[in-house]
Amino acid sequence: MRGIAILGSTGSIGKQALQVIALHPDRFFVTALTAHKNAALLFEQVRAFRPRLAALTGEEVPVPSDLSFCEFRFGPHALEEVAREALGPDVLAAVVGVAGLKAVMAARQSGKRVLLANKETLVAGGEMVMAACPPDENGPTLLPVDSEHSAIFQCLQGAGPNAYEKILLTASGGPFRTWAKESMRAATVEQALGHPTWSMGAKITVDSASMFNKALEIIEAKWLFSARPEQIQVVVHPQSIVHSAVQFRDGAVIAQLGAPDMRLPILYAMSYPERLSTGAEELDLFALRHLTFERPDTDKFPALAMAYEALRQGGAACCVLNAANEEACFAFLRRQIPFGRIPEIVRSALDRHGHLPARDLSDIDRADALARETARRLLDETPSARIT
Repeated sequence: MRGIAILGSTGSIGKQALQVIALHPDRFFVTALTAHKNAALLFEQVRAFRPRLAALTGEEVPVPSDLSFCEFRFGPHALEEVAREALGPDVLAAVVGVAGLKAVMAARQSGKRVLLANKETLVAGGEMVMAACPPDENGPTLLPVDSEHSAIFQCLQGAGPNAYEKILLTASGGPFRTWAKESMRAATVEQALGHPTWSMGAKITVDSASMFNKALEIIEAKWLFSARPEQIQVVVHPQSIVHSAVQFRDGAVIAQLGAPDMRLPILYAMSYPERLSTGAEELDLFALRHLTFERPDTDKFPALAMAYEALRQGGAACCVLNAANEEACFAFLRRQIPFGRIPEIVRSALDRHGHLPARDLSDIDRADALARETARRLLDETPSARIT
């Protein structure tokens, strides 16, 4: 049995991770759970899975008396404390935002294997994180959970000594794939949250609509697979059946297919190198009418071009891109700015702070703070204070 600490257990990935753990009680047990503010759901999860350690990173709240078997931590540093102190070999990082970076580093400092579902960790601190995650005698010490990067990782398992030529990173295109650019600029929150194939949290769903989600994944792929920016090609695939692929020197393409269900990559990371049942329906090839592939529209979705630019610039540019996008995305969800302002705010922050260094955590913290400060100032300059 493997003990797993789940950082972000009340979010979409965390809840699905608990589903597959419950499906295999002979293989996994929960060592720790964390949430930000959803205390009620966290308490329910603690009752069901009985970890020895739990945390709320938001405000401190009274703990019900029937949970006395579990030690609770509170506050902004609780995530790192749990990542470092939880028993068991694995930490699933499923929190949203750059807060996951320090927790991942804490997990590695204590020798734990990281199952990574937090994009911002590699986007903000890719070089530093990969240096902290060399393979050991048991194999990888960092396993991707994002469906696209899990797919690439799975494809490469059969590559042997052959180096890939190209990574084909698939994207659904989100809800605005067929929209005109001007119509998309004025899209509502409800429209942005209407993803056609995946069910995810609000922030990542808006990121999918703007394709900043894919921009972050381009940066992740660079670090996870030691890729040059020009080796990563985004392919729009609306059906979300081909989760990604790799192309080799001889022209062969190996792809990973599956139903759009996050339980597969979550469980694959947990059980690697074994494969266990997810309890989901199998992919029925005979039910697939067609699979289509399109080039992305980088004029309509400027996030993609900004990702390649930030990678080539190096330093803290990727961290700045991520921080500004977080601020703009949450402002859009608060209906403070129109959808079309998101890439404009990121562009401005990148122009002002993309040159900053990223030698260590303090550099990353500084770049992150400056990018957020600039983004917030730009939010205040938005003419319409409230978008209906």
